[in-house]
This record gives sequence, C-alpha cells and structure tokens, in this order.
Amino acid sequence: MDSVVFVTGTDTDVGKTVISCALIEYYVAQGVKVAPFKPVAAGAVQTEQGLRNSDAVQLLSASKSHYSYADINPFIYEEPIAPHIAAEKTGNPIYSTLLMEKLKSLSLQSNLVVIEGAGGWQVPLNREESLADWVRTLECPVILVVGLRVGCINHAVLSYLDIINGPNKLVGWVANTIDSNVDNISEIIDYIGSVIKAPLLGVVPYLKEDDTAIEHIDFSLLSTTARL
Repeated sequence: MDSVVFVTGTDTDVGKTVISCALIEYYVAQGVKVAPFKPVAAGAVQTEQGLRNSDAVQLLSASKSHYSYADINPFIYEEPIAPHIAAEKTGNPIYSTLLMEKLKSLSLQSNLVVIEGAGGWQVPLNREESLADWVRTLECPVILVVGLRVGCINHAVLSYLDIINGPNKLVGWVANTIDSNVDNISEIIDYIGSVIKAPLLGVVPYLKEDDTAIEHIDFSLLSTTARL
C-alpha cells in the first residue's frame, strides 16, 4: 500500500514508539499530513474519555493532528499482556478486516500513515492471524527497531529474515540503546549491519523518558529505499 510505513521491533519495549514519534515529527516538519495508527494496544488506563494507551497518545501528539483516538487505536485492552490473549479474555476479538477499514479511512485523510506494531513482528492477532500476516497484505515498507541488549542479535536476525520472506521491503533499521549497561555496542551493530541489507538509519543512545530520538536518526535515507 502506498504512503504507509510499518514500524516493528525485535521485541516489546524496544522503543518502537520513540522511533515512530521521531518519524512522524520528521515528516510533519516537512509539511506532510501524517496519520498515526496503533492498530492494537494492550496496556491502558481508564480516563474520563475511556481507555487510553500511552503509546497511542504519544503518536497522536507527535502528529499534531485532530484524528479521534478511536480512529488511530481501534483495539485497546487494559491488561498489558499479549493482545490475542487480552482479546480472548475480554471477549473483544481483533479483526483484520476492521484494521483495513480504519487504515483506508486514515489514508484518505492524510499523505502518510505511520503504523506502529505491538510487541515484535510475529505477535498474534488471534488464533489464525498474526500482525505480520496483516502487514504482508499491505505490501508496505517496514522499519525495524532493534533494541540493543543481550540477545538482540538473534532477535534482529530472525525478525529481518521473516520480514523479507514476503512482499514487504525492509527500508531501514534503527539501533536503539534500551540497556544503559549493554557492552560492545559497536560490535553488535556491526554484526547486525552485516546481515541486514537495508540502511542503518541511526544509532539512538540511551534516552531519558521525555527525550526525543529525532536528532539521532537520518530519515532522509528512506528517500532512496522507499516511496516516502
């Protein structure tokens, strides 16, 4: 699908939201009308407006847009567990058909839709479909966020190989330092970069809670690898 990019990660809590917000901020600064999309979120708090997921709220804020929360986060669950388990426990199943309807609506209202995944690339939506299955139907470009910590090489390589084993093109990856005590960062990045045949968009240092990643990433590299 044109004018759509999907941001996935090597695992949960690897910085997908930080990188997605930076990507949105980059294009908004160029005058692009960006719609954020968080199809599924597990982990939310009750507010006067209903359940709200902090990642989706951050994406909406970064877009400086007036989309409704329901439009950008159609499936939301309070308990921070695997989405398909949360869906079964609450009796609110996830339908990829509804995800497609919401995405098409956002696409008509924007120049670019930035989709942030949930967990890793192969997180299940239900017992029949994974989020990866749905993204493959979009045939959209993918950005991989690699959380730099012990075990990330295995996660990065497996995620990369599965992403490219289909119609989607990996247009770039980001090395995001999520463990302030991780050793041998340059060697880890060098090895992952020797396997992943896509541009390294940036190396993000360990950030404080309210810091932005945008100054550490060169999203202009996407112009040579994706129609963005």
